Amino acid sequence: MKLKLFLLFTLVITISTIGCQSNLQKTNISVVDRPNTHSKNSNYISNRPPLQPSAFIKLPVGSIQPEGWLKVYLEKQRDGLTGNLGKISAWLQKEDNAWLSEDGTGTWGWEEVPYWLKGYANLGYILDDNKIIDEAKIWLEATITGQRKDGNFGPKSFRKDGSMDFWGNMIMLYCLQSYYEYSGDERVIHLMTKYFKFQLDFPEDKFLTLYWQKIRGGDNLHSVMWLYNRTGDKFLLDLMEKIHRNTADWTSRGHGLDQIHCRKEKRKGTEWPEWFGDQIDWHNVNHAQGFREPAQYFLLSGKRKHLEASYENFNIMRKYFGQVPGGMFGADENARPGYDDPRQGIETCGIVEQLNSNQHMLRITGDPFWADHAEELAFNTYPAATMPDFRSLRYITSPNMVLCDHENHHPGIDNNGPFLMMNPFSSRCCQHNHAQGWPYYAENLWMATPDDGLLAALYSASSVTAKVANGKKLTIKQTTNYPFEENIRLQIKSSGPVGFPLYLRIPAWCNKASIKINGEVIDEVIIAGKYVRIERVWSNGDNIVLEFPMELEVKVWEKNHNSASVYYGPIGFSLKIKEEYKRMDSEETAIGDSQWQKGVDKTKWPSWEIHPASAWNYGLVYDANNLKKSFEVVKGSWPADSFPFTTEAAPIRIKAKGKKIPKWKLDEHKLCGELMNSPVISNEATEEIELIPMGAARLRISAFPVIK
Repeated sequence: MKLKLFLLFTLVITISTIGCQSNLQKTNISVVDRPNTHSKNSNYISNRPPLQPSAFIKLPVGSIQPEGWLKVYLEKQRDGLTGNLGKISAWLQKEDNAWLSEDGTGTWGWEEVPYWLKGYANLGYILDDNKIIDEAKIWLEATITGQRKDGNFGPKSFRKDGSMDFWGNMIMLYCLQSYYEYSGDERVIHLMTKYFKFQLDFPEDKFLTLYWQKIRGGDNLHSVMWLYNRTGDKFLLDLMEKIHRNTADWTSRGHGLDQIHCRKEKRKGTEWPEWFGDQIDWHNVNHAQGFREPAQYFLLSGKRKHLEASYENFNIMRKYFGQVPGGMFGADENARPGYDDPRQGIETCGIVEQLNSNQHMLRITGDPFWADHAEELAFNTYPAATMPDFRSLRYITSPNMVLCDHENHHPGIDNNGPFLMMNPFSSRCCQHNHAQGWPYYAENLWMATPDDGLLAALYSASSVTAKVANGKKLTIKQTTNYPFEENIRLQIKSSGPVGFPLYLRIPAWCNKASIKINGEVIDEVIIAGKYVRIERVWSNGDNIVLEFPMELEVKVWEKNHNSASVYYGPIGFSLKIKEEYKRMDSEETAIGDSQWQKGVDKTKWPSWEIHPASAWNYGLVYDANNLKKSFEVVKGSWPADSFPFTTEAAPIRIKAKGKKIPKWKLDEHKLCGELMNSPVISNEATEEIELIPMGAARLRISAFPVIK
């Protein structure tokens, strides 16, 4: 995957200015690479000088009300693992919990509480669920009132050498920021101000010295910038420099093995490649979070090299481990040279952190690539990481994954243990950190623009209520089943006429997009991978219809055995494998460091193995010059429960042809056998096979061998 580096400055390409006389007003339409950042939004807090202006501004949590399948997903979270984790996870029990104690001591107290709270509280704000909001407030109130005189807060985590583990607090700062957006509670500002003075005074040689915090310092940097934009306190600029100075250098290249932070392993019989030294860390979650730190620091430095470094980090990982469908990469703990097959997976933590990073990068750069990539993960990778009822999830999910069980598959995957199992509570990280995935996605569907407009960033059924020009408030309702349909309908709801610019992202995959305003077609060139900016005086009831015609595409992964993946618009497709679910005891099949609360009825929280009950070892038979002849897209009815991410409910399917490859079997690690070089010879009969969306396939072949 080769990503063009876009600069942060705004290049505006004016395509047309049309007079919509039928609407008795003038509509100015242009196609732009970025919004112009010379103006500053007058309604929402954006970057103060000397920070560089961000291209987009996050709306306060609660501004966006999701509908359709996304709302169903949030409700499944509420009723499933996210909403009930506080009752089953020992790390979230209130007794002897350091996050609730007055002096910061207790048996339970590290990343788990803020990981969970980060998504749990926002779920409550978005769904306006008072039960969740009240429960979240218990943890937030204890955090605020428990701040100590020196400014520190949270669990006491000092080491004998005088250093401190700042990592858990970095996550809790996200929770406090969201709470402030929702409530306006000024105590959050006071807490963060005192805490950041504590960090500024902390001895330099002891600051951010421990592993996780050193790699993930960009999260701390984000929170300091967030506070600076609200208070303007100059000492925060010095703290930004200190954090960047002590965070792992994500701009650096050419490291020796002793300088790379993560655990290092390579395939037996291979040499360490020179390029392995071009990342400071190859841990999957660390990379999904840490790669963006230079771009965040760019906001302070203003130096293009920092912005470019984040793009380079992203591309380096994809070049060597991301030649697969679904948008992620093969680092089933740590990326290892020689292990780049589509059967290598990604942690659920890695998926949701990449989504969060994409949202950061979109706001910083304005590059629509980051929204496209977020949709690729949300539609194709994240849904397959959880059970449809959202009551369990697995640690590792892969593009090619034909068995989900509790066996140990090391060294085929990096970790020893039952890391492929769908378990409601089998790890300290993913079972808590998953919670942020859909809530953060939902609250970034829309963003504010520097010119007092709004951006439709990620398309999904929703309503946004926000302030635009002159502080006027209005609502835009979005109706669609995207990405499973091609039409998106927007309707303005306002108390009267209001003039402002509306930005519509045109997905990079869509070359034939069209837009209608009140039934009138914008009959001009619309460019994929850019924004259409529509400025006019909008009236109550005005409507916009976007059409994003989807086309078949076969992506050939030349650097991964010339394997092929089938896409239809933004949706990647997998072989439909009949899934046979086997209920298992959750405690017996859990990872060793799992901790349940006492008295939990574990029978209510079963684990699941998923076994293939049909053949999976097919190669694709297709004509690259005539995809419509090779594949037939079949569109079915929308599921009654508005949940399309199961093998039976998927509303789009593709009929294809394939041949079995008898030699392609489970290997000695009981993993899907690694790909052979395509084209592959098979003497088997050609069969009709069915492909379903990747996100609906919890067993899947998404990167296919190609039959000669």
